[in-house]
Amino acid sequence: MNTRAQSRAPHKRPKPVYLFCYFKNNGEDGLHLASSQDGLTWTALHGDSSILKPTAGIDKLMRDPCIIRGGDGLFHMVWTVSWKERSIGYASSADLVHWSPQQNVPVMAHEPEAKNCWAPEIFYDRKQKDYMIYWATTIPGRFPQTDSGGDNNHRIYCIRTKDFKTYSPAKLLIDPGFNVIDATIQQSDDQYVMFLKDETKKPVQKNLHVAFSKRLDGGWGQVSPPITGNYWAEGPTAIRKGGQWIVYFDKYTQHLYGAVSSTDLKTWTDISDKVSFPKGLRHGTVFTVSPQEYEDLINRLNRNASEHPNSK
Repeated sequence: MNTRAQSRAPHKRPKPVYLFCYFKNNGEDGLHLASSQDGLTWTALHGDSSILKPTAGIDKLMRDPCIIRGGDGLFHMVWTVSWKERSIGYASSADLVHWSPQQNVPVMAHEPEAKNCWAPEIFYDRKQKDYMIYWATTIPGRFPQTDSGGDNNHRIYCIRTKDFKTYSPAKLLIDPGFNVIDATIQQSDDQYVMFLKDETKKPVQKNLHVAFSKRLDGGWGQVSPPITGNYWAEGPTAIRKGGQWIVYFDKYTQHLYGAVSSTDLKTWTDISDKVSFPKGLRHGTVFTVSPQEYEDLINRLNRNASEHPNSK
């Protein structure tokens, strides 16, 4: 082949490796990671042992971890520190193995009646060059029209930060008119897509929906009909793989993980029979790394395992 023609050949970008961060049991042992080449078959890393132990909060749990890559190239993680505290956990890392000191961020400290802060997620806003963190909180009496008694009448709230030192006041992100938890946001061309769980207990729902907005921190329209089937689903996390969307979720009453797929975000097909996850995997999020970053990660984990053989 002519060398000049060869130099003009398009450079093929290496396929990313998918990583899934998750917790097991009640979240007391910390952060777990799994990997996949195709987004369907997932394998636990580090012998399915914890990579990071939780230290933030009173109860020191690390449930519902969410990791994204920020504008600074670092990985930023938020998580649920407790069933009942008014704060969330935060830490950052350059390599997914060595993490900054864990922060306990009191996002709802100004609401003395707030019952919890569940399943926080984080989104990097490239336009504003800052981060939006969002989560579910119940404040008794705040939404009486959907209060069926008890402490669970959640809405999704959010804050923004540029440096994880100072944070904007918390504000309501979405009120879909029902008890809502487990929101996760992706960008799709010129709009934002939110997958969320209807947590209504009477009559029972426990299913996933989609909402859309032109703005990240507001303007969310009416939610779609359920995109999941006749089972209880929670903890959605999504990827866009080629022209296909895949939403993974926890079939928590069945102790299984499932998935649905769509090409248009309107018509959904259950592909739960096509995905496999490590046993005991609970609510987490999916993100990508390069093949070189993945190789480096495996080498670091192997090195740590050999240097600290009893740390598992």
